[in-house]
Amino acid sequence: MARDGSHGAEREPFDTTAVIETPEHVRFHYQLAGPARRIVAYVIDLLFRGAIVFGIAIVASIGSITGSEGLAGAGMGAMLLVIFAVEWGYYVLLETLTSGRSIGKRALRLRVVKRGGLPLGFGDSVLRNLLRAADFLPSFYAIGLLVMGNDRWFRRLGDMVAGTLVISEERVLMQQALQIKPQPTPTELQRLPERPPLSPGDVEAIELFLRRAGELSPARENELAEMIAPIYARRLGVRYRDAARFLALLYHRATERA
Repeated sequence: MARDGSHGAEREPFDTTAVIETPEHVRFHYQLAGPARRIVAYVIDLLFRGAIVFGIAIVASIGSITGSEGLAGAGMGAMLLVIFAVEWGYYVLLETLTSGRSIGKRALRLRVVKRGGLPLGFGDSVLRNLLRAADFLPSFYAIGLLVMGNDRWFRRLGDMVAGTLVISEERVLMQQALQIKPQPTPTELQRLPERPPLSPGDVEAIELFLRRAGELSPARENELAEMIAPIYARRLGVRYRDAARFLALLYHRATERA
């Protein structure tokens, strides 16, 4: 599988999926949020921020109508303070309290996470949002959109500095658990170790083959099985008669639960 090409000479093609591998060699797949959906989320947040500022403006105007200069001045000062707080604190507050989701991101099922897939922290949110002013330049987030359009992870400047990603949390149907048919017998399993030395990638590769096996002709199924079964047979020091059946038994051993 291709990895991040930041250290390589060639530029990797764009993709909408980020694959992150933990130190335990467990890989997580994240669907990246493109500029279009992030713009819609931003517009929704902009409307909410505008509503907050509008409400404070109404309060300030009431203070002016009363004819009290002190109250009017206090109302205007409060409005300016709220505008500043909303502009710089809205995203930080919501992203910190709701695990990387502002109101707009929640509506579009988006979430901000750290580059390694970890939850967003307060410091990360502060850092990525402080650079909104730079992304906004020269106007209407021109630099931010330009940077996102040329980055394989769709990051703006704030994301690059803070080490964050914006991902899409699409609702997907879970695949049904893979059933081995016919069911493995004790005799078949006794020659295999209870914990086969297989990495998560090995188990994933075998599962992909088994899910496709029913769609292939017997000859093609056997051809594909013979390409990978000998590798595991040598690793375990065992022999087999049917390559496809051997892979099915191996998968069962690797995924069975007590």
